Amino acid sequence: MSIFTRIKDAIFGNRQQAQAGTRAASPASNAPRPASAPRPAATTSPASPSSGIPASPANAKWDAPVDVEEVLSGLASKNSQKLNWQTSIVDLMKLLGIDSSLESRKELARELGYTGDTGDSAQMNIWLHKRVMQELEKNGGKVPASLTA
Repeated sequence: MSIFTRIKDAIFGNRQQAQAGTRAASPASNAPRPASAPRPAATTSPASPSSGIPASPANAKWDAPVDVEEVLSGLASKNSQKLNWQTSIVDLMKLLGIDSSLESRKELARELGYTGDTGDSAQMNIWLHKRVMQELEKNGGKVPASLTA
């Protein structure tokens, strides 16, 4: 799985917890649904036209964009470290529990098409943070302009 996919899945997968707030931790919310119970709109998706197999919930389109800032702010508020995820790709990756080593960031840069010098980690990191936010927006995230500019 690509590093960007892990970033996206970590954020989009935390969408329900961010929106549900404390309800997400209640035992009732973790109780299994009967097989006949309808699925929520956020986890259902149409069958693939070519295969007739339903798409996985991880690939499902949400009814509304994922509020990336809300999800990340919620995660940051529960984190004991003071992480500057708004500007630092290293802190963003740490917040999501993803390896933030230089090698991992270089791999992410290759995935996202970075053409600059990966030896200049400061410039690469600035580019990576902006690019990750732009890609999250392209993939159904609601990202403030201040994080994509």
